[in-house]
Amino acid sequence: MSGPSTNRAGNTATAETNGWRAPMGLGRAPADLPENVDLVSETDTEDSDGVSEEEPSWINWFCSLRGNEFFCEVDEDYIEDDFNLSGLSSQVPYYDYALDLILDNEPPQDVMLTDQQHELLESAAEMLFGLIHARYIVTTRGLAAMLEKYKNCDFGRCPRVYCDGQLCLPVGTSDIPGHATVKIYCPKCEELYFPRSEFQCSVDGAYFGTTHPHLLLMTYPACRPFKSVESYVPRVFGFKLHPSSYDNRELPPRVAPNRRTEARLFDADAGPPERQGTKDDESL
Repeated sequence: MSGPSTNRAGNTATAETNGWRAPMGLGRAPADLPENVDLVSETDTEDSDGVSEEEPSWINWFCSLRGNEFFCEVDEDYIEDDFNLSGLSSQVPYYDYALDLILDNEPPQDVMLTDQQHELLESAAEMLFGLIHARYIVTTRGLAAMLEKYKNCDFGRCPRVYCDGQLCLPVGTSDIPGHATVKIYCPKCEELYFPRSEFQCSVDGAYFGTTHPHLLLMTYPACRPFKSVESYVPRVFGFKLHPSSYDNRELPPRVAPNRRTEARLFDADAGPPERQGTKDDESL
């Protein structure tokens, strides 16, 4: 996948203001034209044709990709603060180029990248943004942004029946990239589940971290539900099963423990034990 072009359409020229105007004193269009026809000058037409829709930023484009619905848009002023990026330059390859790509900065004119290098740069930018995202969502602004997504059910619902569709939050089981994919955490049963989308299942869990959902629920305690106490009870013909109901299942065969062989100590000159004898026997 490739990011949007860094050449933004917002730099196009604005339309001229000296368009066609009706003569003074006339309150309607000329008689040779229908009254319901909009009068547009040639200059306005040319300018409107030359103006294209403004391309989204790299952050907006990345968060809108299929599978990246869990991400929130990180403020650019947060990324531009070097203090917030401390220690990331040693974790991400092509750090400077990846940062410029995220911030939509124009690359140097003398830099020419091959297709393979461009793919590596895109991968580095994704990793850098993910690590920045993990730090951003534990800040005040980041928690507020994730709270809105939580209320909008952007992270999905708990698949457990007795949680009654409880809203979930994304969480990682490790803060180290490449160790595990993202999971969804249910605050009602306090269990982890895989996201329903296969695209979301491939997102690195380190991009959300192990702290975020718990810190969000501590910051906004009104969003924390009561813990589920209801659980499923297995029954046969309406009767509850006794805990010993499954004791009649066939157990796997037991494996005899390994016995340690006792070391036989004998005199090397005398030979094996069966050939050993007393000195009196040898004299006979």
